[in-house]
Amino acid sequence: MKSPEQQAPQQAQIICSDPRWRAVLNRDGSADGRFVYGVVTTGIYCRPSCPSRTALPENVRFHADANAAERAGFRPCKRCHPDQASAQERQRNTIAALCRMIETAPQLPTLEELAARAGLSCHHLHRLFKQVTGLTPRQYAKAHQARRLRDALDQSETITDAFNAAGYGSSGRFYAESTQLLGMTPSSYRAGGDAARIQFAVGDCSLGAILVAQSDLGICAILLGDDPSALLQDLQRRFARARLVPGDSDYMQLVALVAGFVDNPAVAMDLPLDIRGTVFQQRVWLALRDIPPGETLSYAQLAQRIGSPRAVRAVAGACAANAIAVAIPCHRVVRSDGGLSGYRWGIERKRALLDSERGA
Repeated sequence: MKSPEQQAPQQAQIICSDPRWRAVLNRDGSADGRFVYGVVTTGIYCRPSCPSRTALPENVRFHADANAAERAGFRPCKRCHPDQASAQERQRNTIAALCRMIETAPQLPTLEELAARAGLSCHHLHRLFKQVTGLTPRQYAKAHQARRLRDALDQSETITDAFNAAGYGSSGRFYAESTQLLGMTPSSYRAGGDAARIQFAVGDCSLGAILVAQSDLGICAILLGDDPSALLQDLQRRFARARLVPGDSDYMQLVALVAGFVDNPAVAMDLPLDIRGTVFQQRVWLALRDIPPGETLSYAQLAQRIGSPRAVRAVAGACAANAIAVAIPCHRVVRSDGGLSGYRWGIERKRALLDSERGA
C-alpha cells in the first residue's frame, strides 16, 4: 500500500487534469454554483472564485455542492461563503424572476416596472438583463410574445380566439404587432404561410455559390455551398410555408452587395435582418454578433457569455441552426482547444473567413 507521500503526486495529477481545477486557478466566478472544492489540510470548502490562497492540488477534493462537501466533513469558508448564494447566482435568480414576470404579465411590463421589482436602476437592470440572457428586456418580451402568438394561432379555432389567448386586449394591436412578429399576417400563418413572400437569388462569391433570401422584414437567409440547387433545396426546407419568388435584376444588386460582404467579413453589413428562432437561439445569435471580427470564442465561452454555462451543446445546436451566414458570425466559434469544427458550410470556408478577418 502506498504511503500518503507516494499518493500525493498521483492525486495532484488527477486534480490538475480535471477542468474544474482551471476554474479554481482562474478564480472563475462563472463557475460558482456549479461545484465547490474542499481542502483536506484545513477542512474548509470554497467556491471556485474564492480569493483565498490557492491550495496545493493534491490537497483538493471536488464536490457537487455545499451539502456534499459538508457530508464529507468540510466546513464553509468564511471569506467566500460557499453555503450561500453568490452574487452571480443572486443576479441570475433576479433576472429569472423578471423573465417569469414578463412571460406571465397580461401586458408587457415597462423597464421602470421591472427595475422597481428588482430594486435596481433602469440602466443597471437593462445592462444586467442583457448580460445574463443575451437579450434586452424588450427583445426577450418580443421573442416570448412571438412564441405565444404562434402557439395561440396553432391551437385556436379562430383568429379572434387566438388574439384573446395571446393576451392582446384589442384586435387592432394584435394585427399591428403580429405581422412584424411572425413575418406574415395571422391569416397567412394559419393557412400554412403560403402567402408569405420571400425573394431569393443565387450568385457567386469567393467561397463558392451564395444564396440570399429576403422577406418583407429583411434578409432571412444567407446560404453558402458548391451546388446552387442544393442551396435552393435548403431554402425550401427552411421556409416550407413561404412563397419563394426568384429575384429580378434589381434584386441581384443586393446579392452582389452581400457577396461583397462575405468576401470582406471584417466590414459590418448594414442591412436589416429577419432573424427567426427560439428565445434561446436568438440569445446565442445576438451574442455571436458581439464577437469582433478576427476574434473567436469557444462554445463553452459563448455559453458563459449568455449566462447558460451548462448549455454548451444547446449553444452548438443554435450555431448549427443559423441560416444567416457571416452576418450572424457562427464561424467565430471554435473548439476549446482552438480547433475548427461544426461549421455547416464547411471547415475550409470557416478557415477562409477567419483568415480574411485576421488579414492572413
